[in-house]
Amino acid sequence: MSMNYNNKEFVENLINLHSTTLVRFLARRMNSREDAEDIAQAAFIRLYTLDDPSKLSNAKAFLFQVAANMSIDQLRRKVLHQNYLEREGAKAPNDGSTPVSAMVENIPLEREVEARQTLQFIYASLEGLPQNPRQAFILNRAKGLTYGEIAKQMGVSVSSVEKYILEALKYLRSALADADQ
Repeated sequence: MSMNYNNKEFVENLINLHSTTLVRFLARRMNSREDAEDIAQAAFIRLYTLDDPSKLSNAKAFLFQVAANMSIDQLRRKVLHQNYLEREGAKAPNDGSTPVSAMVENIPLEREVEARQTLQFIYASLEGLPQNPRQAFILNRAKGLTYGEIAKQMGVSVSSVEKYILEALKYLRSALADADQ
């Protein structure tokens, strides 16, 4: 997915106009404001990948449709994940003797090492970000705070938090892409 930064002004205008409404729309579908905020953010990022989103006949409708599709995908993944956990739970002994870490032992060593290296790279890359985007990203992804909680803690608006996290994600995506090349 390649970002088209010529779309920046157009996408930022859509964010300013529709982010609150989009999050509300998604929160009703997802029953989770946090999931709704993540999906809205991903939908806005998708707009950056378009060649020329200003040529869309109805950018708001496109944005909401993309977000709705992403929410459906996430709900499907949750159902699959829940089904998997239920199957695995049925296989585990019920005496409580199997710790959660035993499930982690089933992960191949190469995948675990690769995941740890990627995580280390992400943390190292975060140092290149300005303070506010770095702080917002860490509070959201590492500490699990909602956008509202982050806004209160940082003394900024929720919209600013959305922009900070979007900036951090774009930066990290670019850094990972550069590292892969």
